[in-house]
Amino acid sequence: MPAPRVSFEFFPPKSLEASFRLWDTVRMLAPLSPEFVSVTYGAGGTTRQLTHEAVTTIGREFGLNVAAHLTCVDATRDETLAIARSYAEAGVGEIVALRGDPPKGQGRFAPHPGGFADSVELIAALRDMGSFTLRVGAYPEPHPEAAGNGADVRWLKRKFEAGADSAITQFFFEAETFLRFRDACARDGIDASRIVPGIIPIENWTGIRRFAQAAGASIPPLLDEAFAKAARDGREQLLATAICTELCDTLMAEGVEHLHFYTLNRAQLTRDVCHALGVTAQAQLQNVA
Repeated sequence: MPAPRVSFEFFPPKSLEASFRLWDTVRMLAPLSPEFVSVTYGAGGTTRQLTHEAVTTIGREFGLNVAAHLTCVDATRDETLAIARSYAEAGVGEIVALRGDPPKGQGRFAPHPGGFADSVELIAALRDMGSFTLRVGAYPEPHPEAAGNGADVRWLKRKFEAGADSAITQFFFEAETFLRFRDACARDGIDASRIVPGIIPIENWTGIRRFAQAAGASIPPLLDEAFAKAARDGREQLLATAICTELCDTLMAEGVEHLHFYTLNRAQLTRDVCHALGVTAQAQLQNVA
C-alpha cells in the first residue's frame, strides 16, 4: 500500500513562546512534503491579522503551499473579499472557506450586516474571483446546528455546487464514522475522492476529549479506559501513536489517499504517525530567519 498524501493544520501564535513552537512544528513537518498546510482563524475572526502573518511567513520561509482559513464572521462582504485579494497578491493560492464560529459568548452564528450569510455564499464569491483552490469543511457526524438527518451531506453538496474543490472533515475517532459519511456522500452524487478525512493525533486525552464534546464528535468509551490505564503506566504517547496509526491505516485500506492532520502546533506525534505510514522526510529545511 503506497504512502498517503498528507497535509497539516496549524494555528497562528498569540505569544512569543507560541511563535517558537509554531516555527519548530513547521520546521519538523515541512520535510514530509505536505500537499498543503492550512492556518486557522480564531473564533469570531479574532486572529485575522495573525493568520495573515503566519500564512505569508510559512509560504515565504518554508516554500510550502499554504491554505489560509477565511470565514464569514464579523466582516462585510467587501472586507472579507479584500482579505482574499490580499492573499492572492501575496501569492497564496488556496483558501479554506468556512462560515466560522461566532465570537465568544455570542452563542449561535449571526451574519454580520452586509456580510456573507453562510459558507456557500462565501465559496461562490471566492470562486467568481478565480484566484484560489477552495477547500471547505465537512462533518462526518451531525454538526451541532444541523437541521436533521442528512443535513450535513446536503450542505456539503451545496458547497461543491458553489465551487469548492475539496472538503476536509471534522476529526473523528473511528474509521467507520468517516466511511459511513463518505458512502452517504457518494449516494448523493458527491465525488467521494474529494473528501479528505481530518485526523487529530491525541497529544492530551483530557484536552482532546473536551474539544470533541464541544464539536459533537462521538467519544468511544474504550478510549477513556485505554488512556486512563496508559496514564498509570506512563505510556500515553505510545498509545496515542498506535491509535492514530491504526485509524489512518484502516482508512488507507478503504481507499483513502490523503490524510489531513490537525497538529495543534505540536509536531512529534504527527511526525511519528506519518513515519509509521511510510511518509518520510524528502528534504532538510532551514529555520525561519
